[in-house]
This record gives sequence, C-alpha cells and structure tokens, in this order.
Amino acid sequence: MLGQDDGACCAPMVREPLGEEAAAELSRMFKALSDPVRLRLLSLIASHEGGEACVCDLIGPFDVSQPTISHHLKVLREAGLVGSERRGTWVYYWVLPEALAKLSALLEIPAAAPTAAR
Repeated sequence: MLGQDDGACCAPMVREPLGEEAAAELSRMFKALSDPVRLRLLSLIASHEGGEACVCDLIGPFDVSQPTISHHLKVLREAGLVGSERRGTWVYYWVLPEALAKLSALLEIPAAAPTAAR
C-alpha cells in the first residue's frame, strides 16, 4: 500500500487514501511531469531504442538550450523518474519502471470501483 513506509506499491486512490509520505513522493513525480518539456523528455527516453538515451540524443528535438535540457533531466532524476550514468563524455538516461508503476497504480480505476454520477 502506498501509505506504508516500506515503499510497497500501490493501491489505487479509489480504494484507500494516500498517506502523507506517499503523497509527498508522488507529488514530486507529478510536479516533474507537469512541464511539457520534461514530459516529452520522459517519452523520448522511454521510447528510445534500447530503453536508454544519451543526452546528445535528447537536445535536438527541443527549441531550448543544452543547459535547459540538463536542468529538466536533473528534475526528472531527482523526482525518481529516470536513472542516469556517465559513460565517457556523455550521460545516458533511462526511465525507472517502478516509478511509472507507482503513478499508474495510483490512478488505476479497478473494474469493481464505483463510478461517480455523470
């Protein structure tokens, strides 16, 4: 459950309320994804061949400077959404599947969950 401190994941919020610690962790992730450049970066990394991308592959698709891309990648890394490793001159990034699983599980609507009146 998300409310527990052991990091176990994740009951949909339609089944149980979030604990304070889980809400803080998840809000950092959602806040990181609230920027269109960061959301696109995450998508580019996740869809890149081999599941990881060199920072050199991530600069071209954007109309922002390399330092700005580096800042956005740092935000994604600090939010726990991507991992990174320096290899020689370049840094490579990959999406952390467990982070996406937490976000997905939180927003999941179980088939048996009651739906709000429309």
